[in-house]
Amino acid sequence: MRLEYGFKLEECDTPRFAVEAVEGIGKLFTLATLVLNVLATKQRIEIVFHGLNPEDPERKIVAFKEIANSAPSGDGLRYETGVSGRVPGSSSYFQWLTVTIER
Repeated sequence: MRLEYGFKLEECDTPRFAVEAVEGIGKLFTLATLVLNVLATKQRIEIVFHGLNPEDPERKIVAFKEIANSAPSGDGLRYETGVSGRVPGSSSYFQWLTVTIER
């Protein structure tokens, strides 16, 4: 299924992103650079990481943090974990992460 939706970033108080279950490390690099670019104009973003086993979301979060923190502006990033769990009736696990930047 493909869903297309348009909006302007300035219309969104808290931008939100999702990392798909089968995404590889390349997508985490893309996500990290996108997040840093968005945080140049926004104070915070939210990301939901998901995977096919309980360890997947946390592994992706660790890799994402490592990549984002390596940027020159990465030392100003702060992370707060949110709700995690399993989607009932599926084999999908998720973990929310809020990223803020200190200015």
